[in-house]
Amino acid sequence: MKSPASASWKAPLKFRMPTAENLIPIRLDIEVDGQPYKDAFTWNPYDPDSEVVMFAKRTVKDLKLAPGFLPQIVQSIQSQLATFQSYEGQDMYVGDLIIPIKLDLQVNHTVIRDQFLWDLNNFDSDPEEFARTLCKDLGIEDPEVEPAIAFAIREQLYEIAIQNVTTARENRISKKGRRAAEHFTPRFLCCFLVIWSGIGGIFFLIRM
Repeated sequence: MKSPASASWKAPLKFRMPTAENLIPIRLDIEVDGQPYKDAFTWNPYDPDSEVVMFAKRTVKDLKLAPGFLPQIVQSIQSQLATFQSYEGQDMYVGDLIIPIKLDLQVNHTVIRDQFLWDLNNFDSDPEEFARTLCKDLGIEDPEVEPAIAFAIREQLYEIAIQNVTTARENRISKKGRRAAEHFTPRFLCCFLVIWSGIGGIFFLIRM
């Protein structure tokens, strides 16, 4: 399948998800007193911190988890949000605008293996809408498959966005190094070699 049509990026490019909604993928993998809890979902990084606490309380209550899960869930979500926020405002380098997205998922009894191209130049792209269309085309009725596909797409786009920030930072360092080299004027030392010739007692002065 093809991703939606593209719209042009405007320079300078600042870090963000290359999608219509700036939602980030959150993964929870927590164990308390031998009881595991795993989950994956997207989160609006601009929601107030109180939303994180409310979500954790609701999750612990609905799933009847031990009270010790509450601070662990809050800490994990806040840590991942802090990582995202640490990249905000930084420049992104964009090389290949069309990148491959790979799906290799098993949700309940449904296995999804697919690969398609995604346009990083398209800020109007919608992984959730793409997942809905894909499930409809494949006749998948399990309601848990669609969000799993959308999450997998967002997770890969997020990783690429972080890589693009790292690349931009490395390029800036490299350019600064080149500019410093261009402004450096080397000083050449002239060396002379004096050779004694036994013929006629003559000295030869040679510039090296």
